Amino acid sequence: MSRTTRTVLAPRVFALADDLSGAAEVAAALGLRGRIVLGPATAPPRDGESVVLDLDTRQSAPQDAASAVRAALAYADGGVVLKKIDSLLRGNLAAEAAAYATGATGVVIAPALPVAGRTVREGVVNLHGTALHTTDAWRAERGAAPVSVGAALGGVPTRVVPLATVRAPAPALYDRLLALVAEGYHPVCDAETDTDLDAIAEAALQLGPGIRLMGTGGLAAALGRRLARADGGGSGAPGIDGHRHPMAAKPDLSTEPVRDRSTEADRDRPSRTDAAGPAGPARADDVSPAPGGTPSRPLLVVVGTAEPTAVAQIAQLVAAGAHHVSLPAHTLTDRSTLPPLNIRTEGGRTPDGVTVVSIDGTHAVHPGAARSLAAGLAHAVAEAAQDSDLVLTGGETARRVLDALGIRELLPLDQIHHGAVRSRTADGRHVVTRPGSYGDIDSLLRIARALRPGLAQPSDQPPSDQPPSGQSVAPPVPPAPLGEPT
Repeated sequence: MSRTTRTVLAPRVFALADDLSGAAEVAAALGLRGRIVLGPATAPPRDGESVVLDLDTRQSAPQDAASAVRAALAYADGGVVLKKIDSLLRGNLAAEAAAYATGATGVVIAPALPVAGRTVREGVVNLHGTALHTTDAWRAERGAAPVSVGAALGGVPTRVVPLATVRAPAPALYDRLLALVAEGYHPVCDAETDTDLDAIAEAALQLGPGIRLMGTGGLAAALGRRLARADGGGSGAPGIDGHRHPMAAKPDLSTEPVRDRSTEADRDRPSRTDAAGPAGPARADDVSPAPGGTPSRPLLVVVGTAEPTAVAQIAQLVAAGAHHVSLPAHTLTDRSTLPPLNIRTEGGRTPDGVTVVSIDGTHAVHPGAARSLAAGLAHAVAEAAQDSDLVLTGGETARRVLDALGIRELLPLDQIHHGAVRSRTADGRHVVTRPGSYGDIDSLLRIARALRPGLAQPSDQPPSDQPPSGQSVAPPVPPAPLGEPT
């Protein structure tokens, strides 16, 4: 009696994000083989593939953002659909949620991101235990932070699913989600841990066709874990159509999924002795690319974020020998006054040096200038970025730089630390994207050392004082408030 084995592909995942760093975060969190597409979409995901689409709507008018969501959903042909939202509820959330809910049987909403200290209790987002609307997390936004998830979603009818229900023995959560959807409500689920999000993803998937998911990278990670362990043998609970939906599938192992190297990055940090070797540690203008990386390419770090930690992050790179170029905001909005940035030729620097570029935030910049500043920053660095490996912080900045380079698709490779996603372009260069609000003060240094393993620790050498051609090196100053970090 013969016996055959059939490999079943994981269900297709089609995810939408409103900025590029968020799209990359979701791709890494899903951990499935797939692509990051810089929208608009032109085709649905292939069987077994996840596609994360950057809608580029964070700074759009609400009606335009809603239109982009509706257009993208035309390609949601089966499989699992996920809308990534900002864990601090920024962006065109109400308009996009209304468009996303249209045509769905229901939307299960879980905005918690426990790894970043962002939890939801009684329908209110908390940032490290403090209600979002009482913090300064919206300091670069035009309005005040919403007092609850429901308030942020505007006219979308929602009901809160409390933490007690999320953590209750099965099938309590499933039953509650099913009842709310049947009554025409979209459940907003409390969550404080990844285990909570796992329970929400499990119950939501059992509801069957017509159910869409909405949440942060935390929910995306829970979804990825659920799909990865699906074995086709479960019995599932009866869904909204009366049938059981166990999401039975096995992942395709022929292509290695995105790796989370958050802890590996720490292990891979050489000690001062290891990094130095017999001749001492390499400086940022001396270090070679990682083996198998992109030889003879410079590393260009473009910081477009209003986060206070960016100042300290830049300082650590400068202390490791990176060249820092601080561009006045007015030169970015008046591009005729700014020559193209040259990071290759000054002082005999090797072409694989490290340069970090930021916006001089000495003088306050109106939050409404976010998109024009990001576009100006991309214009300023475009020539230097043509043949560089890239580190791009802030979703708006990342998208504008890649648009300037004509890059429409990224293949996610791994995650250096949470939110810092390394991808590869069609021409083989490495691009790391990271939401502006993520990362400790050593974030940029960790990313740079992952791409250039020989990079010195900040204390090993004093900062370099050789400027790129036509530019001046300045100590880190507060970046201009673009209001764009995810």
